[in-house]
Amino acid sequence: MVPSTRTVFGGKATDGRPLVTYALIIINVVVFGLQMVFPSVTSHLVYAGLYTSGYLEPEPWRMLTSVFAHSTSFVGHIAFNMYALYICGRVLEPMLGRLRFIALYLIAGLGGSVAVLLIADPRVPVLGASGAVFGLFAAMFVLFRARGGQTIQLVILIAINLAIGFIFPGIAWQAHVGGLVLGAASAAVFAYAPKGPQRTMMQWAGTALLVLLVVALTFYGALNIRLQ
Repeated sequence: MVPSTRTVFGGKATDGRPLVTYALIIINVVVFGLQMVFPSVTSHLVYAGLYTSGYLEPEPWRMLTSVFAHSTSFVGHIAFNMYALYICGRVLEPMLGRLRFIALYLIAGLGGSVAVLLIADPRVPVLGASGAVFGLFAAMFVLFRARGGQTIQLVILIAINLAIGFIFPGIAWQAHVGGLVLGAASAAVFAYAPKGPQRTMMQWAGTALLVLLVVALTFYGALNIRLQ
């Protein structure tokens, strides 16, 4: 058996085509199309803290489904997120490999939902891939730094987009912050795991710990809302 070629961060090397990125964009666009045709679809995908607090019938999967839905009243919402996903994905996916990239994206998206649960008004529904996209921004920063690359432009980009979330109403800045933190943490696990034969195991063990952290924070946030 010919050993597979690995990327600099330990993932399985690909032919350079960001297929996972393309698949994520297609899923988002298809879901957006369904939302446009069947408006009731949106109500089944959005997330708010009440959906994990126990006040309503528990629907924790909304923490993930909301990442693939967008506002149908402002096409720029999905347009910007998909453009950012494309730009970041075609850089990060070849660097990490497909499995690590999808793990990073989903963890960042869930991180955004967890931050909404912990910080935002639990009655206000949110949706959008912004948390996951901010996680990709953070991951690029971490991975570029790990390789000794320049990051000043990324810092400016992240700062501007974070500021927009705080300045303009109707934007779930909490999801941006949560995605940023979990995206950075996930990338750090992949970038700084000790090199050697145990590197892959250490990377996935670290990723599993991040998932457990997300679960623990979800239970904490839900309990906190019930006690209010």
